[in-house]
Amino acid sequence: MMIINLLGLGLIALIIWWFWLYKAQEIKMEDNELLITVENGVYSPSRIKLPVGTSIELTFLRKDPSPCAEMLLIPELQISESLPLNKVKRIPLPALKPGDYAFHCQMQMYKGQISAA
Repeated sequence: MMIINLLGLGLIALIIWWFWLYKAQEIKMEDNELLITVENGVYSPSRIKLPVGTSIELTFLRKDPSPCAEMLLIPELQISESLPLNKVKRIPLPALKPGDYAFHCQMQMYKGQISAA
């Protein structure tokens, strides 16, 4: 009985870490070349750091056939784009002000963040 309780607590701790405490490594985009892959329920990389005041083009490659992965939304920038399966899609971003900009699918199951600093 004690082993089952310990396993349950361990599973609860893992769930808390995965959904609330885990933060993916942030990738700093210095040149205009970065491929963001949409696969297995995640954007990779999912945290991108961009320079302030520079217009940049993000490149997405959708490998995930899930219908949810088809749409990319960046609400703060009023961007809504369809990502074709197994094809590269370039999405231009305007010059960003300092701050964080979330990007996600239409159901917010796939999530990412752009940080302008």
